[in-house]
Amino acid sequence: MANRVLLVNKFYYPRGGDCIVVLNTEALLRDNGVEAEVFAMKYPENLTARYQDLFASEVSFGGGVGNMVDAMKRTLGMGDVRAQFEAVLDEYKPQVVHLHNIHSYLSPVVGKLAHQRGIRVVWTLHDYKLLCPRYDCLLAGEPCERCFKSAKHNVLLHKCMKGSLPASAVAWIEALKWNRRTLERNTDVFLCPSEFMARKMLAGGFDPSRVKVLNNFLDPVKLERYKTIDNTAAREDYYCYVGRLSPEKGVADLLEVASQLPYRLKVAGGGPLEAELRVKYASCGNIEFLGMLDAAGVVKVLSGAKLSVVPSQWYENNPLSVVEALCAGTPVAGSNIGGIPELIDNSNGVVFQPFEQEALSTAISMSMTREWNHSEIARKALERFGSASHLHTLLNDIYGF
Repeated sequence: MANRVLLVNKFYYPRGGDCIVVLNTEALLRDNGVEAEVFAMKYPENLTARYQDLFASEVSFGGGVGNMVDAMKRTLGMGDVRAQFEAVLDEYKPQVVHLHNIHSYLSPVVGKLAHQRGIRVVWTLHDYKLLCPRYDCLLAGEPCERCFKSAKHNVLLHKCMKGSLPASAVAWIEALKWNRRTLERNTDVFLCPSEFMARKMLAGGFDPSRVKVLNNFLDPVKLERYKTIDNTAAREDYYCYVGRLSPEKGVADLLEVASQLPYRLKVAGGGPLEAELRVKYASCGNIEFLGMLDAAGVVKVLSGAKLSVVPSQWYENNPLSVVEALCAGTPVAGSNIGGIPELIDNSNGVVFQPFEQEALSTAISMSMTREWNHSEIARKALERFGSASHLHTLLNDIYGF
């Protein structure tokens, strides 16, 4: 009988980085003889899944008091999520339950229910929710670690959740309910995609024996696209930003700097700042907005660029924006924050201090005028972020098959 893994994530479609990791992991396991199924929240955009009729009902934190009450119950593990998840466990009988992004729209109760049955529970951490009730360690746009150990009440004091006291109260209650001791009791392995995240988990008091590091990987289809790039060809005369257009990504600083530099910048992605930035830089001839691109479009932009810039101002974990650029043979100028500097050395890019526009400008200028070995950058990245080593570690060291 094949080994069986149940992947658990709040959504089951390519909504964001966490969802993409789940989809890639599901495919990787199935392609290598491991049975893999999914449990998620019901949602109109979900892909078809074997147990979709048993998914937890959809909840929303908007649309009135009734919705808020239902959503708050969900964060505490109340409502139908328990019965639905147990029904899947009864039918599927997995050896491993692999949690991903489950807070709020599902609940850590699923880990508890699996643990009570003697099922191995692995939890891949895509953000800092176990340490920070807000999840991103940001306060007024700057990194914050006030809540890491026990002072979770700071989320109330600073109204960290959207500046709202009620929303912050929900996050505070959720943090108290699913505290470190409870989470540790019900989780065998907390899987961190970066050394940086692992260090922060230890700083938050988590048991070192339960904290492991395993980088994300690129799915084989995308990896094959990057392998076809001719990295001996001359690069075009531009640099690029590929990612979400939101404040924590530092893209506003990047565009301010770019407007004063003589190099062309191509911006790929969408987000809450997109409309504002398009208007502000409409007359700037060296900044081009490409909007959201599909996978092929991302490969094309990255493979033609002389440089990719990742100017984040928050604790990035193991950002695909860096990984994909390197796999394309494109050097990266990245902020010295979170897991970004773990991916960059003198042979494949430069790091600079976040929040400092002058440092960003210098990093771009130096990188654009330097000769890079694009073929070697790609070779090392394709080996590092391929699926083979990831699968071996996952099956043997993490799942224990």
